[in-house]
Amino acid sequence: MAGEFEGPAIGIDLGTTYSCVAVWRDDRLQIIPNDQGNRVTPSYVAFNETERLIGDAAKNVVALNPTNTVFDAKRLIGRRFSDPFVQKDLMLWPFKVVSGRNDKPMIVVTYKGKEREFAAEEISSMVLIKMKEIAEAYLGCKVKNAVITVPAYFNDSQRRATRDAGIISGLNVLRIIVEPTAAAIAYSLDQKSSSEKIVLIFDLGGGTFDVSLLTMADSIVKVKSVAGDTHLGGEDFDNRMLNHFVEEFKRKHKKDIRDNSRALRRLRTACERAKRNLSFMTHTTIGIDCLYDAIDFDSKITRAKFEELNMDLFEECIGHVQKCLKDAEMDKKSIQDVVLVGGSTRIPKVQQLLQNFFDGKDLCKNIHPDEAVASGAAVQAASLTGQGTIKIRDLVLWDVTPLSLGVEINEDEMYVVVPKNTTVPTKKSRGVTTTYDNQTRVTFQVCEGERPRTSDNILLGNFTLSGIPPAPRCVPDISICFEIDSNGILTVSAEDKKTGNTNSITISNIKGMLSEDEIERMLEEAERLKLEDEEHKKKFEAKNSLEDYVYETRSMTRKLASKSSANDAEKLEDEIKSAIGWLNEHKDAQTHEFDNKRKELSIMWDPIITKLKAHD
Repeated sequence: MAGEFEGPAIGIDLGTTYSCVAVWRDDRLQIIPNDQGNRVTPSYVAFNETERLIGDAAKNVVALNPTNTVFDAKRLIGRRFSDPFVQKDLMLWPFKVVSGRNDKPMIVVTYKGKEREFAAEEISSMVLIKMKEIAEAYLGCKVKNAVITVPAYFNDSQRRATRDAGIISGLNVLRIIVEPTAAAIAYSLDQKSSSEKIVLIFDLGGGTFDVSLLTMADSIVKVKSVAGDTHLGGEDFDNRMLNHFVEEFKRKHKKDIRDNSRALRRLRTACERAKRNLSFMTHTTIGIDCLYDAIDFDSKITRAKFEELNMDLFEECIGHVQKCLKDAEMDKKSIQDVVLVGGSTRIPKVQQLLQNFFDGKDLCKNIHPDEAVASGAAVQAASLTGQGTIKIRDLVLWDVTPLSLGVEINEDEMYVVVPKNTTVPTKKSRGVTTTYDNQTRVTFQVCEGERPRTSDNILLGNFTLSGIPPAPRCVPDISICFEIDSNGILTVSAEDKKTGNTNSITISNIKGMLSEDEIERMLEEAERLKLEDEEHKKKFEAKNSLEDYVYETRSMTRKLASKSSANDAEKLEDEIKSAIGWLNEHKDAQTHEFDNKRKELSIMWDPIITKLKAHD
């Protein structure tokens, strides 16, 4: 297989704040340093009158050129301008972002004397170009093939945009893999035992947070469940401290620095430095000469205050750990190792809360938090190109579906076929049928999400099964099958069991197939709207119960009509028609209305049904 790929294959951790590149070469894993000798490179791009700067050079000029120095592109990639998270971030960024075509956020900078607009994919591709050049300078040859990582909770739009960024940068993107899984691969390299091990990866980086529960045995890494937030990380901790000091400056000097991008950038840089200091100091100071209107700013902050400012975010991380365990139906005592990944895991309070949650269990710090993801990506790149040791070449990754997959039945009701966190590849079938009499075609809407109504979930695609022989409602026997292969390709097919007629639809990269709204927001909505969802479920049950009672009564009445009193049968047939009319006119009725109608009909019909059966 190695001969099919030209040159070495690299692994790139494309981070929110810092990126890292690694390669498997000379029978060992190598983190590649940049031209400054640093093993991580800032994900910054700066534009000026003469040139474009990327990495360390760009970050070094951010205070001097804040409006034309772009960072946090990962927080924009694959999102819409109207996204609430984007709107919130706009208040903190010194550079300008506007709404482009189809609500796409466009970053506006002045480059070589002209105003230019760049998509987040373009900015990310510039960072990837830098990482590619770093690798080529180190390896002494051209680099074409790469594995790029994304957060586990990146949606399809974000994953596709990341892949596009790789293509724009001139890379052949072998695969997009999720960051905690990449970190798990790096962790597995040092494991001597071949017996199965249950591991939780806690990945808290600069802009995103992922938690994954995996099992490992030999060269097999199997994901059991994932949780996290694509908008939670070190940047948010910096922002809390930034707001704290902005308010302090305003309180002391009666001036608001928020309208001064350079002052805001200088203060943000000082906050980031203070955060790092507080990981090994109990207090630190901030001193900035001439911060605003020739006013010097000096202040101090304790670790306790920093923790107070961010405690809700820290606790949110632990909440995602609980959810991950719950989804995998595992007790925390069954976890053999808790592996820390990402620079923000250096924060003492984060470690303390995590250790307390696991009843004092020692946390695994054996892998480098800043380099583990790139290391795992490089191992996967070597595996895909037939390089490395036998263990690496035999590497097998079993991922999971982050959200449930299903089809719409009845009106707006989600029928789950593949529950979330199902291991892929997978193949699952469920039986469905028609919803009205003499229905000869059924259109299946394929959806993804956790809500009981399909309108609250994500439409992935639709297709129609035709040629169904006319028959009463619920008589046709139709099988719908969801099949997801190891590359995340979903094929949905339907077959009429009587005629053998089939039809299908194929959707690529279903593992992250979502709307522009991020996955964690959908899951949070499902939690917040739990009561509303329960009411919808009750409504569907009440409506289905009423419909089943009406149509089953009609079917039975027609069978017994010839053997029973004609008057009773005709009376009941008229009332059934009236009930069906009521159902058609009250599709949006409330739960209690369906329940009351069911009781009303039962009181009227049950005696007649009993009488008809007596004549049978």
